[in-house]
Amino acid sequence: MTPTPDHDQPTLDAEFEIHDLRAVHDAQVIAAVRCIGAPVRLGARFRRIRDCAAPIDLELTRIRLFRSDLEELLPVHSALVALRGTGTLLLTPGTPGNGYQIIRGTNPRPHGTRGPRR
Repeated sequence: MTPTPDHDQPTLDAEFEIHDLRAVHDAQVIAAVRCIGAPVRLGARFRRIRDCAAPIDLELTRIRLFRSDLEELLPVHSALVALRGTGTLLLTPGTPGNGYQIIRGTNPRPHGTRGPRR
């Protein structure tokens, strides 16, 4: 018997490497990031920084690539993104020599999917 997916449980599949910080404020940051792992969609919620105990709660509100706004960023691509919420001041840019800070979170459900019927 194949287990059925639990649509109420988000998938921990949103990951960005932080390459540069362009504008940092208490509640919003504009960052140059690289998508690693799975595609990351607008509305993704980032809840943790790898190797850091401090909590964050950042929502992906904009993806800008080559003067175009995108709905999602595909793996290995880099873009400017806007993240809004708490924890912006914990983000730091990385370098190839020192490594990159990685933030992890969950993508929103794809359009047209629902949770279980009640």
